[in-house]
Amino acid sequence: MKLTDNEKRDIVRLIEEGKNLPEKYRFLLFEESKQVELNWNGKSDEITNIVMPFQIIEQIDEPRTEKIKLAQGSFDFASGRQTTGWTNKLIWGDNKYILSSLKNGPMRDEIEKEGGIKLIYIDPPFDVGADFSMNVDVGDNSYEKKPNILEQIAYRDTWGLGEDSFLSMIYERLILMRDLLADDGSIYVHCDWRLSSPLKQILDEILGKQNFQREIIWDISVLSGYKTIANNWIRGHDTILFYSKSSNLIFNKLKQEHTKEYLDGFKKIDEDGKKYMVAHNKKRYLDDVISKGKPFGDVWNDIPSFQQIPTSSERVNYPTQKSEKLLDRIIRASSNENDIICDFFVGSGTTAVTAEKLNRKWICSDLGKFSIHTTRKRLIEVQRALKKQEKNWRALEILNLGKYQREHFIYDGKNVRDETKKRDKLKKENDFKILILQAYNAIKIDGFKTIQGKKGNDLVSLGPINQPLSRNHVEEVIAECLKNNITSVDILGFEYEMGLFPTIQEEAKSKGIRLSYKQIPMEVFDKRAVSKGEIVFHDVAYIEFKPHFKGRKLSIELTDFAVFYNEDNLNVDETLANGKSKIIVENGQIVEKKKNKNGIISETVLTKNWYDWIDYWSVDFDYESKPEIIKFRTEDGKVEEEWTGNYVFENEWQSFRGKKGKDDLELKSSEREIASNKTKVAVKVVDIFGNDTMKVIKVKV
Repeated sequence: MKLTDNEKRDIVRLIEEGKNLPEKYRFLLFEESKQVELNWNGKSDEITNIVMPFQIIEQIDEPRTEKIKLAQGSFDFASGRQTTGWTNKLIWGDNKYILSSLKNGPMRDEIEKEGGIKLIYIDPPFDVGADFSMNVDVGDNSYEKKPNILEQIAYRDTWGLGEDSFLSMIYERLILMRDLLADDGSIYVHCDWRLSSPLKQILDEILGKQNFQREIIWDISVLSGYKTIANNWIRGHDTILFYSKSSNLIFNKLKQEHTKEYLDGFKKIDEDGKKYMVAHNKKRYLDDVISKGKPFGDVWNDIPSFQQIPTSSERVNYPTQKSEKLLDRIIRASSNENDIICDFFVGSGTTAVTAEKLNRKWICSDLGKFSIHTTRKRLIEVQRALKKQEKNWRALEILNLGKYQREHFIYDGKNVRDETKKRDKLKKENDFKILILQAYNAIKIDGFKTIQGKKGNDLVSLGPINQPLSRNHVEEVIAECLKNNITSVDILGFEYEMGLFPTIQEEAKSKGIRLSYKQIPMEVFDKRAVSKGEIVFHDVAYIEFKPHFKGRKLSIELTDFAVFYNEDNLNVDETLANGKSKIIVENGQIVEKKKNKNGIISETVLTKNWYDWIDYWSVDFDYESKPEIIKFRTEDGKVEEEWTGNYVFENEWQSFRGKKGKDDLELKSSEREIASNKTKVAVKVVDIFGNDTMKVIKVKV
């Protein structure tokens, strides 16, 4: 370190005064300072390293146990269950914590045993205007579902500071992805003109310029009126940045057919009657050219976007959906059969679907429940098609991140050196508690770990704002109730862990504790509405179903389903302009409100039947047959297993809306033979917003 005495004094003085050091000291203090790099406000090399176990919420071994029984691969002939081998993984949650847990947790051993991750494709939210809204079909109408709290927080964290916050978000995740990639692995990052330049600089820094392979241009020229309204060059492509982990990358050169114009150039005929042309003083024969094909280049103009083919049979009305043909090309080129493929912004599930069809193993994740649900439906359809063709498929697990300590999510698993920042975070959390309790008409109380308020004779427990309310939280509430002789608690949460309720509810009831789960509405952040007492906390959904027996054969009939949502309806009567209409959610119904020219409001209920709310439902005929086991590392590095007290929902039969909408939905399952005299049946329902609810009942044969 070559510093003059004056420079040393300046550095000490600036540090004592709490001021930033001039840029020149970055190169003087650190020997290997990068000479060319991208900097932005908030850039940090500190990477999340916390590890949480993955909880298996649901397993789908085969699509509906009826008609064809296929003994295939490592599946058991009698049960249709996969007994050994890799199970594909669809994970719900924040991909930062998923990536950190994959990298540092015991699942890493399972991944490495399968050869490691060979290919990652991501299509991150590079559109600053994206807001996670979804259009949901309701009869002949469409309702724009607003993003939930986790999605809104993700949007704020991704775009709150504009490009700076996006770059911070993607930088950390790309470092984690690089560390997960096998040495011969590759990553494809999909982007457009908004962020292709800074993303390339970030990838150069993380993976090395020497490992940049290609900038792929995907021609998505739109044959529509868009061209007539643009006042500049017509935007016609997306960019896909292709990098490898090392120079030893997997790459399978793919070929395409030559154009008719090129083939028409073979006009000469030799003595054997074979067509040829002369190029560079050499004969080139037509038969050879056709058999060898033409290698693909880095400009892809043969894969249309959904804007060009809006009626495509693939289309699932997911705003960021990509074509299977696009992913097919990437997966075939940069992986081989049985390799592990990953997508941590999976959206509509195209990567998982294409990988499944190409006999690849895969891990995919997303923050949105609607994304996970859309992907699950598409994968079941793929499984059904493979089963019908008597081809192999792999079982699918749906997971979410398991037990965690709340402070991990406040401090992000990183060191917060600034005490002021710690105090600010604690103050924000306290303000959040006060706001929620005020909206719930409860008073704040102290002295408990998981209980923050009281409403009448009931105590109140608040879930986290930035993660789903977990089984671990409820277990802590139950423990605190037993310790303090508390018998009734209302639990308030923005988002609930998948499959949370059945066994934990029974556990509380058996110990004399009444737990009531309430959904915190988004309107809680409208302070004016809170002060007026207009906020409604609704109950979680409920399910009713009926068992039917023919001898020992059991079928399940879904008889009722109710939700209690309120969304977009705050002060709608006052804010709706004359002559306008708006579709809202009010007391568990989707309602169209119209205000005529005289200011008189009329209402039309669009959800006319209870099953109008159902998008999907499934049955586990023997719910407690598979305990949920989580793996975790001890302090000495050993991997241990622990039963969570819950069970894995084994999806044995399912029905869901397809192209015909609710007309595809069956309300009675096929029959399943029950071997024992009694069983516990679990039914899971996913509503049209992508939220899941589950109920378990005891059934005697």
